[in-house]
Amino acid sequence: MKTLGLIGGMSWESTVPYYQQINQTVREQLGGLHSAKIVLYSVDFAEVEHLQTTGQWDEAGALLAAIACQLEAAGADALVICTNTMHKVAEAVQSAVRIPLLHIADPTALAIQQAGLTRVGLLGTRFTMEQDFYRSRLEQQHGLTVLTPPQADRDRVHQIIYDELCLGEVKNASRQTYQRIISDLQAQGAQAIILGCTEIAMLIQPQHCALPLFDTTALHTQSAARWALSEELAQGTASP
Repeated sequence: MKTLGLIGGMSWESTVPYYQQINQTVREQLGGLHSAKIVLYSVDFAEVEHLQTTGQWDEAGALLAAIACQLEAAGADALVICTNTMHKVAEAVQSAVRIPLLHIADPTALAIQQAGLTRVGLLGTRFTMEQDFYRSRLEQQHGLTVLTPPQADRDRVHQIIYDELCLGEVKNASRQTYQRIISDLQAQGAQAIILGCTEIAMLIQPQHCALPLFDTTALHTQSAARWALSEELAQGTASP
């Protein structure tokens, strides 16, 4: 089994399911008392959020790149950034190390394609919804059409993430806001919704939505765990 290096804490509320779901997948595949080999670096999210909101992305990239180097030195065989938004600095992180970075958008796009869908709504932080680093990967590398809410709704989605979900607060009124925004995206032709922030699954579950949901946290963790178990899967010592 290979070792995964997790860059977490952005926020820690969503890093908890990363740790849990990767370990659950390994146990399901290998059985018994098996668990994942993980090296975790959890940041102080307040420092990262300040860099985000002030547009200091080069500094944010340098911060995560330095962490990646520490994880590599600690024995990680691959890196997992436990957040969608900070994949904006994925290139800076990847260029700092020799081990691969397992990008969150790729297993998400693969799952959408396997479902036979091509037109999806994207919910996430303002950075994820508005900037090219995430949408362009889905569109240009994977051939998807990505829809996002209008400006006012993007602002509200972003606010709920940072002011509530990142603090562990799950409010029914905010769920209703997301449900209305999802309905609007469906009216625009969205066939499914990408939960493009690792905290959104705290608020929106399949029972809350008429459209299929693609939870990036679940898809990322499952893909990372399978990568770590690739040798066992190839040898038939793990369940496919």
